[in-house]
Amino acid sequence: MKLFKCSKCGTLIDMLEENCKVMCCGEPMTELVANTTDAAKEKHVPFVQIEDDTVYVRVGEVPHPMDEDHYINFIVAEYSDSVVKYMFKPGETPEAVFDYEKGMVIYEYCNKHGLWKKEL
Repeated sequence: MKLFKCSKCGTLIDMLEENCKVMCCGEPMTELVANTTDAAKEKHVPFVQIEDDTVYVRVGEVPHPMDEDHYINFIVAEYSDSVVKYMFKPGETPEAVFDYEKGMVIYEYCNKHGLWKKEL
């Protein structure tokens, strides 16, 4: 999965494959690179628990803020052949449940601190 952001309007798009130049507001969009290690006070790397064939995901071991100006926009599970995406709004709890597949990748996007991932 690839995630692109417009530097002018902030629009985000995700794609499984990029086969063309991605444009918005008349300019190429920037591909975001996922972080995998937390160094800040806020914890962003997806916290994952696997039980049997189920993956339980929340953002950070300590719950992430879900304020109007600082929140988790989405959590995504990338499988070998598909993706499943949960969208969130301020005030909601950023948690998700997915089917487990060895090698899957969990992504989350914070509107202030960007894209984060955890490989399973």
